[in-house]
Amino acid sequence: MKRPAKKAAKKGGLPVIDPYLPNNGNFGYRVSRYELELEYKVAINRLTGAATITAATLASLKTFTLDLSDALAVTKVTVNGRRPANFSSSNGKLHIALAAPLPAGAAMSIQVRYGGSPRPIRSHWGEVGFEELSNGALVAGQPNGAASWFPCDDHPSAKASYRIQIGTDSPYRAVANGELVSRRVRAAHTVWTYEQPEPTSTYLVTLQIGMYGANKMPKAQVPMQAVLPDRLRTNFAHDFGRQPQMMKLFTKLFGPYPLSNGYTVVVTDDDLDIPLEAQGMSIFGANHCDGKRSSERLIAHELAHQWFGNSVTVRRWRDIWLHEGFACYAEWLWSENSGGQSADHWARHYHSKLAHSPQNFLLADPGPRDMFDDRVYKRGALTLHVLRKTIGDAKFFALLQDWTNRYKHSTVVTDDFKGLAANYAEESLRSLWDAWLYSTEVPKL
Repeated sequence: MKRPAKKAAKKGGLPVIDPYLPNNGNFGYRVSRYELELEYKVAINRLTGAATITAATLASLKTFTLDLSDALAVTKVTVNGRRPANFSSSNGKLHIALAAPLPAGAAMSIQVRYGGSPRPIRSHWGEVGFEELSNGALVAGQPNGAASWFPCDDHPSAKASYRIQIGTDSPYRAVANGELVSRRVRAAHTVWTYEQPEPTSTYLVTLQIGMYGANKMPKAQVPMQAVLPDRLRTNFAHDFGRQPQMMKLFTKLFGPYPLSNGYTVVVTDDDLDIPLEAQGMSIFGANHCDGKRSSERLIAHELAHQWFGNSVTVRRWRDIWLHEGFACYAEWLWSENSGGQSADHWARHYHSKLAHSPQNFLLADPGPRDMFDDRVYKRGALTLHVLRKTIGDAKFFALLQDWTNRYKHSTVVTDDFKGLAANYAEESLRSLWDAWLYSTEVPKL
């Protein structure tokens, strides 16, 4: 099958950063840091915030935009300490017009004060972003939910460091990405401050608030902690008990754990349809902590995302198989190395399922509605398994470690992986890529 011709990424005649999410991302600047000072009242779902955004202009700039949900009202904006000529919010964008243009390469310190009752953003994939729980809140940002709780340049290619300060009622624990650097208790109010130094995509920034306790996991090669309701501790000890072994295996196969602040697992008091990844963190529902280890493959999947997706992140959503195919294959590798079925068994099992499923998308460009389809996950994992069989275990795992090291904390496209893989193959891999990435038909194993 011929590869589809590339179409210009435009919407209504205007250029867009990613046609999968044409309303997301912004032109004219690049953010290097976000500093958020937030206050959240659980009982009334009220968020107030002040965001300081450090950026640099990429061209002469008179007007620019930030992504921000219409549910949050902006009360004040300054740029480099000065009020802009005007600002307004509409259709998920904060529009800012400067009193005088800034030249290319100029530093910008953007301060935004805002507040409101946050709610998820509706998308092709359901509601994403800030969500109320029965007694707390969570943020599930993938792929375009960051704007539901702070002003940002919401696209995976725009990575930055973060400082997140969140104040809430004292019975609640507030958890965000990075290291907890400060916890101030004032009567019935507690302020938690987290520092995330590694470059992080906006959708991987999260906030978790609940009646949670925290405990460190023993015998872990990388510092690991669990944040969860007390009632789930016994189940957690069993269900997540092999997580340190997972970490040991994945650091052996994929290379060093990419973050300096360790790994946190949050289990909410509510059930969740699916677990979700964040930078240095994974979030599971109470239903994933049932005392039967029924979600262990998902535990492995979310941990693997710290390498594939969170550290090495796609530049555009069409290449999502570089996240989900790799994390899915990590499930098979964990099974293979922990007394379960081999990766080859799982490859044959899911190949049979894919062969009897609709074959109507390209793995390298599945389209926005199908980018989280389970076929993307399984076909992506199968592609890696076929590559492993083609070049052999030694070269395959050397390739994965080269990949995670070379592109650590940066963004990639499929051609980057193909180019790197070519260095580990004695013969051309073109027929493999054509069959698995650029053909709708599921190839034979």
